[in-house]
Amino acid sequence: MLQLIAFSTLNGVLYGMLLFMMASGLTLIFSMMGVLNFAHASFYMLGAYFGFEISRRIGFWPGLILAPLMVGVIGALVERYGLRRLHRRGHVSELLFTFGLAFVIEELVQMVWGKLPVDYRVPPQLDFVAFRLFDTTYPAYRVFMLLIAIAMFAALLAVLTRTRVGLIIQAALTHPDMVAMLGHNVPRIFMLVFGAGAALAGLAGVIAGPALVTQPDMASLLGPILFVVIVVGGLGSLTGAFVASLLIGLVQTFAVAMNFSLAEVLGPVAPPFLGDLWKVTIAELAPVVPYLLLVLVLIFRPTGLMGRRES
Repeated sequence: MLQLIAFSTLNGVLYGMLLFMMASGLTLIFSMMGVLNFAHASFYMLGAYFGFEISRRIGFWPGLILAPLMVGVIGALVERYGLRRLHRRGHVSELLFTFGLAFVIEELVQMVWGKLPVDYRVPPQLDFVAFRLFDTTYPAYRVFMLLIAIAMFAALLAVLTRTRVGLIIQAALTHPDMVAMLGHNVPRIFMLVFGAGAALAGLAGVIAGPALVTQPDMASLLGPILFVVIVVGGLGSLTGAFVASLLIGLVQTFAVAMNFSLAEVLGPVAPPFLGDLWKVTIAELAPVVPYLLLVLVLIFRPTGLMGRRES
């Protein structure tokens, strides 16, 4: 039991921090522009494929730096020549644009790299055992992923709260007209924030690609969870996205590790009218758990855990 709790906690925190790396950019984009970017998970996929291509040519470490920058540039261009032109037409046009962009990126990835998973491997420098706990080993690369995610969160928090650029961005989130009157180029701020959000998603893809499967449907598999994170945390709340990411990561990881059913726990007390439903294990229900959490949050706290109701 202690081994289950220890490793489930480590894996849950790791998964939650990876979710936050993507949800943070999506939260900033929604706060500033009011756009739920359906193509955000596609930037995560591009980061994984760019990291794979760069790592096989010049190494993993250059890819860790270059791939997020490339994804960030693509994100900035999408905002400058796509979303900015559609902004005057309302949010429906923006949503449809990002929805279609996700399919375009997926098709382009399949055209370039094929439909099968690519052989994106852990770098040899990190391919060893970090520590042993309860006679079970924990890979060093997972520790590296966790450290990168924590460093990203600390850097993002420091930039937003301790620097002049962060203060301008936070002011532009709530009072863009006032920021423009002070002489700042608000459209350029929008473009840079959108590009930075895409770069964060690309960074998550670079470091998650070797540990997970890098394949063309990785965006569609992870995309819905991102919207669960930002809704549970509260639309536009960066702190809420952090808390919701960790919560969902831990809840889903522990659910996967619980290979028993409610019928085994309740025994003869289990209601008979539900039949075999009580025999379904918690691990089999794990993919549904985040969405059940989403439903509960929408019922009891529609603004999310840390969202604020608009007046």
